[in-house]
Amino acid sequence: MPIPIPIPIPIPSHAADRFRRNVCVVMSSLCLLMLVFDTTNAEPIDATCAVAWNQLVLELAEKEDGFLTLKGVRTAATMHLAMYDAFHSVPRPLPARSVEWGRPGTVQTSRSDGRAVVGTDSHDGDAIAMAVNTAAFAVVESQFPNHRSECDALLRRMTSGTEPSSATAMARRIGTRAALDILQERSGDGWNQEAEYTIHPMAPGVYAEFHEHSGTPEGFVFGAGWAQAQPFLLESASQFRSPPPPEIDSHAYTRAFAEVKEVGANQSRVRTADQSHLAMWWKEFVESSHNRLARELIVQERLPLEASIRLLALLNASIFDAYVCVFDNKFHYNHWRPYTAIRWAEHDGNPKTQPDPEWTNLHDHTYAFPSYPSAHGCASTAAMTVLADTFGDEFAFTMEISQVDSAGPFSGKTTMSPSTRSFRRFSEAGMECALSRVYLGIHFRYDSEEGYALGRRVGTHAIGHFPER
Repeated sequence: MPIPIPIPIPIPSHAADRFRRNVCVVMSSLCLLMLVFDTTNAEPIDATCAVAWNQLVLELAEKEDGFLTLKGVRTAATMHLAMYDAFHSVPRPLPARSVEWGRPGTVQTSRSDGRAVVGTDSHDGDAIAMAVNTAAFAVVESQFPNHRSECDALLRRMTSGTEPSSATAMARRIGTRAALDILQERSGDGWNQEAEYTIHPMAPGVYAEFHEHSGTPEGFVFGAGWAQAQPFLLESASQFRSPPPPEIDSHAYTRAFAEVKEVGANQSRVRTADQSHLAMWWKEFVESSHNRLARELIVQERLPLEASIRLLALLNASIFDAYVCVFDNKFHYNHWRPYTAIRWAEHDGNPKTQPDPEWTNLHDHTYAFPSYPSAHGCASTAAMTVLADTFGDEFAFTMEISQVDSAGPFSGKTTMSPSTRSFRRFSEAGMECALSRVYLGIHFRYDSEEGYALGRRVGTHAIGHFPER
């Protein structure tokens, strides 16, 4: 088939001249606009301060309460959100060019809130760094006032090379304002409130007290108040309701019962050496291990500041929301733990479940709150989903966890050997973390699988509802 050849249309000479002049004007204007608004040559700001502040928050939280409250992850989420807002609130000055309006090298703009700002031809990196560091300082100092000296020292270190100027002075105000705004927004969010809970009489599938195995005072239940806290990005704690666990007389329950009784036993004859290792290795609190992994990957992949702040804000907000959501589900279903189920099986109404009144799990400890779904699997998978959003799910990485509790939170530490595990993708790591609780003997498989599924929903929702700027 012949290709049609366009036939040139003759243009009168005077029209052609006018056409050429118009094209030249348009092209000149476009070039000028590209020169004025071009910021592609600006060096991205490195993420040193985001990593440093994240590490400080998690260290202070671990010292204060050992991650037995939501304070650490809440502070980290609040801080990184304030840093993110501060980053995007700093006016971006247009590079100095030979423009015909205003004073050369100075561009006047106006913010969306109506306030006028003035930019100069200096690189805006100093102002951005001052704003985000000031925001971080204000949040952390407000939550850990007894550690003001550490906060002061880190602020000085992160801003030591910043030349004082009107731009950095304004940046300080911007950072402080961003911190105060998010702190005000989170005030009264119920992160540390208590909730009443009544231990129910023994019945098939019902959470029962086992204070001798949890090492807690009689009548104590952990985490009931977490279900009442206000999430960061979820609409409510109950936004994602898990399906109910299997009926106690069902085949699904019988299969899960038999599995954890065998592979989760203290002296299991079927649990492999690798399963024993991963069961213990994954015990570290998610807010500690997954933030450490994120810091390492930020440095390794040379993530710029904006992307790093966004990642750490999303990571900690999703972990916080995962805890709130999963504890809402836990206390909604009030499902029993394997420790109770196996020892009390002769009363469960299922003839296929055989009791073992002496049974105990791998680390001889059970956490004092309902079983379904797995909180550890949920929080880990929410965090891994966020990491996959940044780096891609098919991202091979090695994760290090050196020490974990030998049993409960106050049992002392045991050293992991080897201290690392490697994964081909983030979703794989999330599933291994969830299933580790079966090999540890503290969850049924359906607890872990639903914890994983719930974490995926929380993480995906967080990514889709993060306040982009």
